[in-house]
Amino acid sequence: MNFKRAHGVLLHVSSLASQGGIGDLGPAAHAFVEFLAAAGQHVWQVLPMCPTGFGNSPYAGSSAFAGNPFLISLEVLAEWGWIAREQIARERIAELAGADGAVNFDRVEREKLPVLEEAAENFLERGAENAAQWAEFEAFCAAERGWLNDYALYAVLRRKLGTGAWTQWPEDLRFRRAEALERVKAEDEHALAVEQALQFAFRKQWGALREHAARHGIRTMGDVPIFVNMDSADVWMHPEIFELDAALQLLRVAGVPPDYFSASGQRWGNPLYRWDVLRARGYDWWVERIRAACARYDMVRLDHFRGFEAYWAIPAAEETAVNGAWVKGPGAELFHALEAALGPLALVAEDLGVITEEVDALRRGLKMAGMKVIQFGFSDKGAHTHLPQQYEAGTVAYTGTHDNDTTMGWWRTAGKPVHAAVEALVGPVHGHPVWPLMRAVAASVAAVAIVPAQDLLELGSEARMNTPAVAEGNWSWRAPEGCWAGERGAELAAKLAALAAVTDRENDPLG
Repeated sequence: MNFKRAHGVLLHVSSLASQGGIGDLGPAAHAFVEFLAAAGQHVWQVLPMCPTGFGNSPYAGSSAFAGNPFLISLEVLAEWGWIAREQIARERIAELAGADGAVNFDRVEREKLPVLEEAAENFLERGAENAAQWAEFEAFCAAERGWLNDYALYAVLRRKLGTGAWTQWPEDLRFRRAEALERVKAEDEHALAVEQALQFAFRKQWGALREHAARHGIRTMGDVPIFVNMDSADVWMHPEIFELDAALQLLRVAGVPPDYFSASGQRWGNPLYRWDVLRARGYDWWVERIRAACARYDMVRLDHFRGFEAYWAIPAAEETAVNGAWVKGPGAELFHALEAALGPLALVAEDLGVITEEVDALRRGLKMAGMKVIQFGFSDKGAHTHLPQQYEAGTVAYTGTHDNDTTMGWWRTAGKPVHAAVEALVGPVHGHPVWPLMRAVAASVAAVAIVPAQDLLELGSEARMNTPAVAEGNWSWRAPEGCWAGERGAELAAKLAALAAVTDRENDPLG
């Protein structure tokens, strides 16, 4: 798909300064939409919004279809009558964040989640009092039963059994034997309904936010990781499409081979797909996954796009990624099947890192936008593909992504040769490179220019969202309260709107 010339901001929902210790889909998100509109923006990019597991990474979710209940706004639930505002105040929900304002995931799970569950229980007990919303809930459960019922089972069992992963469950549940599942459905009927109600609340709140964005001319860009977690509802529900043995143990896992950054490569540990099985089934699971993503977002970024051409397969017994091998992926056939089932798709290929001619040819053949990150462009001549003079019209270009240091943090550690290269491109920056680099990206021929919110605020490494290969301390950054509002917000919006105007980026990318 050819995107029109547009500008946008990358900010995950969890990074908003909402009540409850974590950004949510309530008033702060709606206010951020209004900031984007005032700033002449037409794209809001978010990270995966799935329930997160160990490490709190949205790229290590427990479901490819479910929404993260942590992101549900209690304030909106109070507006719906699911819970009293006094209860939210009594539980001191507004005070769950850490001392630095960052997300404290343990506290959110320990203290916000029970309040969410109580709200869902109230709705289930009094649902008939709001006939219209109850009808919406019933329609949601019917339409989404293909994943919702089993996800609810997975979530309830995971909490009930306390084993840490479905692979440690009793055998009859691990293998999804009908009698065992029916027993759980009978014993835990109420808990299952609570999970369904929370997913309904997430869907309804995100839908309202997306409608608010659409009214302001803003498109949402979501994110679909290529792989899923072993400990996920998806693998438990569909073991036949993953490389597992008869005992449901991993055979091979995903990762990337040794490179300049790591002598042992990266062993991610995700199960690999049985692409032959999926091909025989018309790629049905992937069709449903992309259908759900396209229903949730206007545009979809495909993480680790190179894995669709060939992926690094590591024997599960290996502790590192060294002894893996490249295995051909489904290639264009998968995407032709997706388009045959779903029609034209607004997809963006995350094609960062070492990309082969075959991967590039796949993306070009599919007429899919690729990505460039200007931070990557200053190390040597070979990196200049990430500099604006080499961008192509179909590119989605960034100052940085969630995996990069912030531009200010990067600048402070980059060293004199990089500083000299930056200033040779954009002129003297006097220690403040962010806006000059933003202008360079925005003025390029790239179809869409995106800036992380941390760069808009010119924050340093303390605001970094994720450091790859570091297991702890990620994903918790939150924007300072009030930064998108008042005089400060108005000045920032005006400055960003002027940049969008002078670089001809005041367009709907899909319009």
